[in-house]
Amino acid sequence: MIAKTQFKLSAADLDVILAVLRSRHLAGAAERLGIDASTVFRSIRRVERGLGQRLFTRSRAGYAASELGQFLAEHAEKMETQLERARSAAQVAPELVSGTVRITTTDTILHGLIAPALKELEALHPLLTYELHTGNELTSLTRRDADIAVRATKRPPPHLVGKHVGPIRVALFAATSGPVHCYQDVEAGNAPWIAPDDALPEHPSVVWRGRRFPKASVRYRVGSILTVMELVAAGLGVGVLPIFLAQARTDLIQLTDIIEECQTELWLLTHPESRHLRRVSTVFRHLSETLVL
Repeated sequence: MIAKTQFKLSAADLDVILAVLRSRHLAGAAERLGIDASTVFRSIRRVERGLGQRLFTRSRAGYAASELGQFLAEHAEKMETQLERARSAAQVAPELVSGTVRITTTDTILHGLIAPALKELEALHPLLTYELHTGNELTSLTRRDADIAVRATKRPPPHLVGKHVGPIRVALFAATSGPVHCYQDVEAGNAPWIAPDDALPEHPSVVWRGRRFPKASVRYRVGSILTVMELVAAGLGVGVLPIFLAQARTDLIQLTDIIEECQTELWLLTHPESRHLRRVSTVFRHLSETLVL
């Protein structure tokens, strides 16, 4: 009787597993790997049959990794880190940094701070490419879906490493050409408000407005601070905005001094294992040196 041959997992198999975990979709994984989606699908099915266990479950949200899938992806990341270190050490032209860096932040910080900083980095490292994700959660960095997170928070997770960039100061703004010209108009209740919706219930501006103006009329609720700014600039109402975002706009007028109660902190964060990757450390260092509030 011939014994059943044990399935041998290859480095290429681990690459596929990691790509699917990061992308959550076959098309995204295929793009990362430079192959087609059907090949990714066949590779996953082949490994699952060989191991006799499911690596992913599929839903409308995409592919979610099982416990085994997560475990194998962690090993794939360690291999990726070691391989990149080896490549860096053997690189003939060490000044050339290449690869893809995945950054997660909010749309406000992306447009106001990150995009200008990355524009400067293009001239220094033209071979770098970026995946930019906007959202309000830190979970994407914790799950290793991103290499770097730039977040407004007073308490960054202890398992991440990073740099405190500085305080995010905010004030109340209105449109330069709008009907509201001073803070007294707001106090008199003559100004409709534009505010974050229920997706940001603990946002400092929401908490402050609830305390200072409990009977305020919120006419527009939106999903991001960037949208608050655009609607304020359009003359649709007043809103609390980060000064770094609004100060260069000629269509906005600042109605208050800095609102101390709304102040939070900007952090540049990464995972302990990711910070040693040359592509990640290069971008992290540049952001830490250029982000100014």
